[in-house]
Amino acid sequence: MVIEDKQLVDYISYLQDIKKFSAHTIKAYRQDITQFLNYMDKHNLAIQKEGIRDFISEIFIKTRNKTTVSRKIYAIKSFFIFLLKNGIIDKNPVDAISIPKIDKKIPEILTIEEMTAFLDQLPEKNFIQLRNKAIFELLYATGLRISELTHLKPTDIDFENRLLRVMGKGKKERIVPFNNTARDILSSYYREMKKTNKTSCDYIFVNMRGNRITERSIERILQDSYRQVMQSEKRVYPHLFRHSFATHLLQRGANLRIIQELLGHSNLSTTERYTSLNFSDLLRVYKKFHPREQ
Repeated sequence: MVIEDKQLVDYISYLQDIKKFSAHTIKAYRQDITQFLNYMDKHNLAIQKEGIRDFISEIFIKTRNKTTVSRKIYAIKSFFIFLLKNGIIDKNPVDAISIPKIDKKIPEILTIEEMTAFLDQLPEKNFIQLRNKAIFELLYATGLRISELTHLKPTDIDFENRLLRVMGKGKKERIVPFNNTARDILSSYYREMKKTNKTSCDYIFVNMRGNRITERSIERILQDSYRQVMQSEKRVYPHLFRHSFATHLLQRGANLRIIQELLGHSNLSTTERYTSLNFSDLLRVYKKFHPREQ
């Protein structure tokens, strides 16, 4: 079995145009598949079960990480499924390879007390401080992925009804409510943004040059802010706010299916979607259970 460069190019186009995967996910798939093909070529191995097992074994020995191994197997298997469906191969050589079971990790979170203390002590005296506080309040108010937050536009925000239009993974759109606390600081930031003539950018959160703020910048600012405000060396990161958002709602009695909808998950291993969700139910549960909802 010989895999041509064009076949990988076609597969990447399929992920981008049909599956609507994010650029980050596509990059990971490309790297995993290319690494596999290069390994097989370097060691002059046929793309069969034995050669594939050799590759997987080497990856596990190097990383000792089941998650990494599973991701690579899944990427490779998906690639060959694509080739099979398009009649390029007549058998998937990865079918006989099982994906290792991943030990479930309990997500790290901030407690409600830690989150409240941090957010309440954040300064808001100038444009940068307002922006930072608005970002952190909105992350906790909505549970957005950091990539979703950095791509928010002013037109995605309904200040009156406290709703966001969010474009999630797979280009799937969802509506997410946010609380009064987040609306107040977001409104203050947006007014200041207009005063400083930084509205030429399409996105709501910008840097000092008026360009869209990057995910990496927010990660750095969050860690620095937490260290200064809380006098703590605890590692914090944007996805920690997403975990905290979901956990705090769950702890206060929110239905897991509602949380699934808010987070934009297509599947949760711990729940099944038996009925269609009524949007009014989502708003009612959010207002009842979010710790900062007034």
